[in-house]
Amino acid sequence: MAQPKQAEFAISVDGEAYVWRLQRKPRWSNKPSERSGMAIAVRHAEGVREAVVEFPPGEQPQFGGGQLRPEQIDLRLVTNAIASAVAAGWDPYSRGRVVNIVVDAQGN
Repeated sequence: MAQPKQAEFAISVDGEAYVWRLQRKPRWSNKPSERSGMAIAVRHAEGVREAVVEFPPGEQPQFGGGQLRPEQIDLRLVTNAIASAVAAGWDPYSRGRVVNIVVDAQGN
């Protein structure tokens, strides 16, 4: 069975148009080595190179907490993450492998 295509969302950062999607939901575990935060995949609307920005796992939700949906992610967080990726040297117009960038909980 084919997996459904993930929703992409348009966003403008410093006057530039970008497209982002939720790449990975946060995962919690009793073992710290198995914890991972959410990650978003970003590309420029006219560019070809993608960046994956990873956030720290944060606090584990209480029992019965719903699954994270892309619509629930604060756009200021996405804006900060994209600006941090560009400041870290990501060139969305260049060719090459996907760039992986780790940011803090605020996207800086």
